[in-house]
Amino acid sequence: MTFQKPSHTFTKIHLKALHTNNFKILFALSFTVFINTFSFAQDIKKQQDSIKPVVKETTLIKADTLIDPVISEKSQDSTLTDSIKPKKEILENIVVYSATDYTKFSNKKQKLYLYNEAKIDYGDMNITAGSIVIDYTKNTVYAKGIVDTTGAYNQKPVFTQGNNIVEPDSIIFNTESKKALIYNSKTEQGEGTVVATITKKENDSVYFLKNAKYTTAENLEDPEYYIKLRKAKIVPGKKIVTGLANLFIYDVPTPLGLPFGFFPQTETHTSGIIIPTFGEQNDRGYFLQNGGYYFAISDYIDLAVLGDYYTNGSYGLRLESTYNKRYRYRGNLGFRYENLITSERGFPDYAKNTIYNLRWSHSQDSKANPSSRFSASVNLGSSTYYRSSLNQINTGAFLNNTLASSVSYSKTFQGEPQVNFSLTATHSQNTSTEQINMTLPTFQGSVGRVFPFASKTGTKKGIIQNVNLQYNVRGENRIQTTDSLFFKKEMFDDAKAGFQHNIPLSTNFKLFKYFSLTASSNYNEVWTFKTVDKTFDPVAREVVTETVNGFDSFRTYNFSTSLGTTIYGLFNFEKEGKDAKIKAIRHIMRPSISYNINPSFDKYYDTFEIVSADGLTTEDVDFTRFEESIFGVPNRNFSSSMGISLSNNIEAKVRDRDSTATEPKKITILNNLNFSTAYNFAGDSLQWSPVRMNGSTQLFKDKLSINFGATLDPYALDNNNNKIDKFNIDNGGSLFRLTSASLNASWSLSSKKGDKNKDKDRGIDENLRSGGRADDLFGVSEDFANQQINRDKDNEDDVPSELYNYKVPWSLRIAYAVNYSNNRRQNQISSHSIMFSGDIQLSDKWSIGGSSGYDLKDAGFTFTQLRFERDLLSWRMNFSWVPFSTRSSWNFFIGIKSSILQDLKYEQRRQPDIQL
Repeated sequence: MTFQKPSHTFTKIHLKALHTNNFKILFALSFTVFINTFSFAQDIKKQQDSIKPVVKETTLIKADTLIDPVISEKSQDSTLTDSIKPKKEILENIVVYSATDYTKFSNKKQKLYLYNEAKIDYGDMNITAGSIVIDYTKNTVYAKGIVDTTGAYNQKPVFTQGNNIVEPDSIIFNTESKKALIYNSKTEQGEGTVVATITKKENDSVYFLKNAKYTTAENLEDPEYYIKLRKAKIVPGKKIVTGLANLFIYDVPTPLGLPFGFFPQTETHTSGIIIPTFGEQNDRGYFLQNGGYYFAISDYIDLAVLGDYYTNGSYGLRLESTYNKRYRYRGNLGFRYENLITSERGFPDYAKNTIYNLRWSHSQDSKANPSSRFSASVNLGSSTYYRSSLNQINTGAFLNNTLASSVSYSKTFQGEPQVNFSLTATHSQNTSTEQINMTLPTFQGSVGRVFPFASKTGTKKGIIQNVNLQYNVRGENRIQTTDSLFFKKEMFDDAKAGFQHNIPLSTNFKLFKYFSLTASSNYNEVWTFKTVDKTFDPVAREVVTETVNGFDSFRTYNFSTSLGTTIYGLFNFEKEGKDAKIKAIRHIMRPSISYNINPSFDKYYDTFEIVSADGLTTEDVDFTRFEESIFGVPNRNFSSSMGISLSNNIEAKVRDRDSTATEPKKITILNNLNFSTAYNFAGDSLQWSPVRMNGSTQLFKDKLSINFGATLDPYALDNNNNKIDKFNIDNGGSLFRLTSASLNASWSLSSKKGDKNKDKDRGIDENLRSGGRADDLFGVSEDFANQQINRDKDNEDDVPSELYNYKVPWSLRIAYAVNYSNNRRQNQISSHSIMFSGDIQLSDKWSIGGSSGYDLKDAGFTFTQLRFERDLLSWRMNFSWVPFSTRSSWNFFIGIKSSILQDLKYEQRRQPDIQL
């Protein structure tokens, strides 16, 4: 039933959790009070008075959707015959109400009663309660719960408007003055809940609270902590003003609080201060780390400006920004700078060093533009940054020995043929040698594969129809420099630029039904803008190399063909009995033989003459003016070679332990086992290339991954350990000489619950962004307060048991690597190490973990980190300890999990005494 629109309208007000500019403590207060929730009740009464129905008796209606009392069937609405046009309906929405036991209107008391599971809906507003009474004489609405037979108070009022939910014990609302009293309300605000003893609504824009509590605890009846507000005034959407507010832990007051507070209220992202962490380092004094200011620039981008300061004068600066636009792009940008001072000015060991690091990650949504794409992954800076940085955020990345960057844009032009091009800037940096290689930029273009002789319909058949060609072009501006010259003018002086054009022409067809034959030719043209000219200076007795600026080019071509097939071998064991554990083993072999011809291009080579010191003899030396070309030099030696390769894959079908399974289970014995070698027909000696072998497999349900490789040389060594043109077997040895070998294995073990510790829960994301490992074998970041790095573990699926659980969840990750060298009879293990990390959850709340390694060759432990964590319900406690090495330290942290109260924390860090 619809009613006429009242003279006033409903006002929607949201009281949201607020950031403090000091502690970011969101004293998210109370709720949305019934701003005009039940004002329709007064309008209902006015409407009933104007209609003046003839009521025969008070009627009980169960679960009815009418709000009027029963009207006599003999009475007739005068508006049906009235010549005056009816007024426009007052209410904008239909009012719907119901109750399980009864719905009753008393003419004598002028009250409307709803009892047991009472419910009223109007627009986006909804109220449910055990009992709702609307008093027309006093213009009040009263909602409360009901007491059941056991004496328990149930069906407390629940008011919902939009996304805002209020759950008080009872509510009294005056429809004329718009004032309300709400008792013992519970309201979710952000990540927390506000519990207020009494809330008074003064008018549409002022609210007063008394004895309010704010907490993020799940148990609201006995929260482990809360922030108590004795008195508070709220102006919705603008501000909150409070009196004394302090922290309580299990109802025990603490001195942590504020005598008064003024907190601006906003529905958007809020800027604010980031509280630093304090500590002490023996070589640089006391410090403040990771403190600064957070700028909420817009809904799409933010900026955090963080700084470190040490009492010896060292300081650091960090800028972190994250941006995201839905269906378009997302990314993050970070810049870190540290000015480090060692010792004191005037002392002989005084030193000053500046280090920096720049990181940028950008990804484009695939829906943004299907034909073009821009992406970036940048990590560059000082080679010593991760090793020298004092900020604990870099703990998990200080063992990185390479930095790499790539920024690229690509565009595709659809059509026949398809055309693609891309621009890429790359950077590769060795932090040990401080060598930097860059391309600024690299241009690549290609025209899709074209079949000029293929029919327009049907499949391509035969040699001619399968003839195809492509066009590829690549241009580079390559720079090689060092840390000391990075971003200086000198780094561009020796830059090398060039273009490479490539046109491959190929065809393929079946031969003798089971063989696949491929024939191809490749045309290559290289452009360069710098060449060299060499002469011999008889006075200085040295070769003089002169750089010649100007365009030059060379062209090469080659031919190749390959023949391959696939051989399947099946060993069936089912005939030995249906209960055989191994049903069958399948062996797949892919042999291949290839032939390559590379002509000689002598015309691109020149000669200069070297005269001996006595002037009696001369020696001709060949060189090519293209020897500094970034795309190589023309081939001078004619080669005609044959390549032989064999790849293997072995799988088995075994009986499934599950008796309900209808098919046997397939397992992999060897993912691949490859052999390859080559024979040079045009060579005068050492015509056979070493046999290279590599393979991999996964065992124990893919938990153990193994990769191995070896090099086998057929030629022997002389007494000086130099390779000679004589087979090793003819020199009294075996068929092959093992010159090198390697084995890498990684094993991941866990209990059924131990695998819940996902990588992102241990700060692995920060390791990856810094160019480190995708696991915690090198340790993790120790900045526990930064929840963007150390995310809370997702334990929503874990249901705590009241019974004792004897199982202890755990996880273990092991990486093993060994390399063997014997190319000159050194017969030695060049490197041999093992790394391991693990976590053990001793109880539902206690967990410990660690990362370490051992160098089996040099007999010493690698970087070691021990971690302890305690889940304190709404709080968490972490302790990290590096017991030895130059970065030995410990770090203790305790703080609230909720991101809105993350600055309620205590953190202590310390390093051991300086070791001389």
